[in-house]
Amino acid sequence: MITLRQLRYLSALAKHGHFGRAAEACAVTQPALSMQIRDLERTLGVAVVERRPGDVMLTDVGREIARRGEDVLTASRDLVDFARHRSGLLTGRLTLGVIPSLAPYLLPRILPLLQSRFPELQLELRETQTRQLIEDIKSGALDAAMLALPVAEPDIDTITLFEDLFLLAVPASDPRKETARVAAEDIDQSRLILLEDGHCLRDQALAFCANATRVRSGAGGGTVFGASSLNTVMQMVAGGYGVTLIPQIAADVERRDARVKFLRLEDPQPGRSIGLVYRRTSPRKADFAALGEVVKESVGESRAPERGAA
Repeated sequence: MITLRQLRYLSALAKHGHFGRAAEACAVTQPALSMQIRDLERTLGVAVVERRPGDVMLTDVGREIARRGEDVLTASRDLVDFARHRSGLLTGRLTLGVIPSLAPYLLPRILPLLQSRFPELQLELRETQTRQLIEDIKSGALDAAMLALPVAEPDIDTITLFEDLFLLAVPASDPRKETARVAAEDIDQSRLILLEDGHCLRDQALAFCANATRVRSGAGGGTVFGASSLNTVMQMVAGGYGVTLIPQIAADVERRDARVKFLRLEDPQPGRSIGLVYRRTSPRKADFAALGEVVKESVGESRAPERGAA
């Protein structure tokens, strides 16, 4: 019979394309990993890898076995979770992913609550972009993730946590009063500072702006910057380099910088829905519901006004 260890090693080999790197990821020696792969091939009676100098490539059969093996590995993790976490809510290890435009602003609110209410919880965090978080949830590398909805994946369930309105961040020297409402067409898109490609917040900002195509190409006489974090974007705004759209949960923190101010946008105010996502087959749905309640409490249902009607 094939083993879970063999499937795990094959999964690492498929991901890294190199015996050495796959062995390092699995915390074993390269000969040990190679031996398990050969045992897997002998058991199945097929070649799963094509060995070449310096790297390795999975055969067509190997790729299909690795894909099916991921389902087996995920099911085995769910089985362990089912057995380990029946004693109480939010106990033991839980791996949670968070998008970068949310993590530094939401985590300081929820971590103290989780520590005080669920002291037996061993929380492991990963901050990365939405696409990678979804893949990690599907593969079982993550239990759940907090990100912007919707998520169009049939095998993933979601819990809506809160609505996060967008504000326009401008330098404090901007002549408009903080009580002003700004229309999309009034935003100088040649001065719009955005997160780099791959961040969902960038796509949401572009979708709101009337001339998104022009912003993407950088046309119109201005320079469109790309940054890897909202904090970097806000430093650029504070320095007078431009303006940006920022979620209110981030603005609640960034407004401490006296060099910037925030203007509300005209109705219907744009924003994003933040949710908790997890595998539909996960046995820890009660844990995720409890985690969701902590998030809702920490943010506060009355923190932001409702969006205007479309």
